[in-house]
Amino acid sequence: MKLRRDRNSVSSLQAQLVFVTKSRRKILTQESLNLIAKVFKSVARKMDFEVLEFNGEADYVRLLIAYPPKWSISQMVNALKGVSSRKCGQAKLPKPYGKNALWSPSYLASSVGGAPLHLLVAYIQNQEKLP
Repeated sequence: MKLRRDRNSVSSLQAQLVFVTKSRRKILTQESLNLIAKVFKSVARKMDFEVLEFNGEADYVRLLIAYPPKWSISQMVNALKGVSSRKCGQAKLPKPYGKNALWSPSYLASSVGGAPLHLLVAYIQNQEKLP
């Protein structure tokens, strides 16, 4: 497990994120996926988190990130979706129904890594009790 060491914290936080296009329209091409991957890495660099993996299909993208505790998932998602939607528009890539928004307002976020949950629960339950 790789630990991230910052001024006030030591952490190992990873999450899987999935964004779907507005109305699940199948509009993403290889060109738009390449641009989105580039934009996501740029946003991550500016916000000091890392895109570990990225892939997508015509109507969604999936990425794995490692991030510091100073950012909430929603802050990172807002930045990733907002900048990528704007950059796709500037590149004249298609958006659903010609709208301004590329992405659905919803997203999936799932924490990953570390020990299985049942082991953590057992570990915490079996801590010594104070007298």
